[in-house]
Amino acid sequence: MDRVIAVSGDQLLDRRQVVATFLAERGPLLVVTGLGAPTYDVAAAGDDPRNFYLWGAMGGAAMVGLGLATAQPGRPVAVVTGDGEQLMGMGALATIGARRPRNLSIVVLDNERYGETGGQLTHTAKGVDLAGVARACGFEEAVTVRTADQVLALRGRLQLRQGCLLAVIKVDTADLPRVLPPRDGALLARRFREAVVGEPL
Repeated sequence: MDRVIAVSGDQLLDRRQVVATFLAERGPLLVVTGLGAPTYDVAAAGDDPRNFYLWGAMGGAAMVGLGLATAQPGRPVAVVTGDGEQLMGMGALATIGARRPRNLSIVVLDNERYGETGGQLTHTAKGVDLAGVARACGFEEAVTVRTADQVLALRGRLQLRQGCLLAVIKVDTADLPRVLPPRDGALLARRFREAVVGEPL
């Protein structure tokens, strides 16, 4: 990692570097992104027809990922979202934990802020432990990632189908330039379907 910032004894990772690292050599991985920074970061790592960008629907990314993982059990699926969105979709963690898809990973880029609305503190800044919630919901694996080595280990784990995973990655609050992927919903749906099943809509 190029940039690691120390704050109050904790190390916060550069989120864009983190995303570029765990999406490198992604193999057959399908990716669903939450709104805002996760979408920009995944696009910055390289626009790909196997990326399904959610431009809105805050709180819905994990459930879209569950639907995709259920429909494509032979493919690994990763949801890349933020702490604000995942807090809004807490019920999704219970549903995923009850279903336990073996091919679904939820990656939460946690900067403890609502980045799209002014940087207000989220509940993770006040002690809410999303990995702990996921464990209580029945996820096979739930971890908090704080180091570059852990990000590298996560990259390999995302490509496997070894049970549902939630990884909370502690990232810094840097306001990075936006990298905007296509915003046309019909285009995104069409190219994603063609990339996944080889058939147009």
